[in-house]
Order: sequence, then structure tokens, then C-alpha cells
Amino acid sequence: MIATRKGWTWAPAKPSTAPQQIKADVSARARDLIDSQLKRTHIKPPPKGPKFNYLVDISAKWHGRFFYFVSKYACPGPNAMSPFFESGFARLEYQSSGTFHLAYMRHTGRWWQLYADLSIQEAMNIIVEDQLFQP
Repeated sequence: MIATRKGWTWAPAKPSTAPQQIKADVSARARDLIDSQLKRTHIKPPPKGPKFNYLVDISAKWHGRFFYFVSKYACPGPNAMSPFFESGFARLEYQSSGTFHLAYMRHTGRWWQLYADLSIQEAMNIIVEDQLFQP
């Protein structure tokens, strides 16, 4: 028989949202990154006679304290449930210290955090360089 001890512990409160100045800065940096590198690298012309989903756009958006990089896919074919769908591929979580945690979307449909307490520039560099954080 294994005895476990349960108790209360202090955990610092997480901010419910990021300050407007940080939101504006992160959004501007993300737009630059998306336009200058991610779209040029990952979005290709539509295939001829497509049978499978293909990437058509990359965007980013805030939701609370989370900032998501989102890929948009076209769904060709007669059996498609909708003509397009969106899927997040990288997530920044704002911390009260002004840093970010970086997570990617796993094949299981859950976010998996790999990096903690990064500056915004460090996080953007990892998104460009690490294959896990790409659409």
C-alpha cells in the first residue's frame, strides 16, 4: 500500500492576459516573421488536381495570455466537410515576468511545452529553426 500526502501549496497567479504594449509588440514581430519567412518557406502554389489538404495561409492571433501561430489548409475533393480548416502549430504563453513559454501542437491534439521563460526574440528564432514549430 502506497501512502500519498496531499496538501496545499502556493502557486503564483498566472496573468489572464498580456499587457496591450506586449500584445502589440508580439503581433508586429509575428507579422514580420510570417511575411518574411514562414509564408515564403511553407506556402506553395496549389497542386494540379489536388486530392489532399494543402497549406494556403499562415496567421497569428491572441486569445487571453496565449498567442497562436495558425495554419490554414484547403480541403479539395467532393467529400470535404468544409472548404478550409485552421490548425495551430505554435503557441506562446505570456508570463508575468515578460517572458514566454513555447509549445507545439502534438499529433494527439494537445499542446506540448518544450521551452520556458524565453524572450520574444528567442521564441521567434526557435519557431523558425525547430521543425516541431513549423506548419
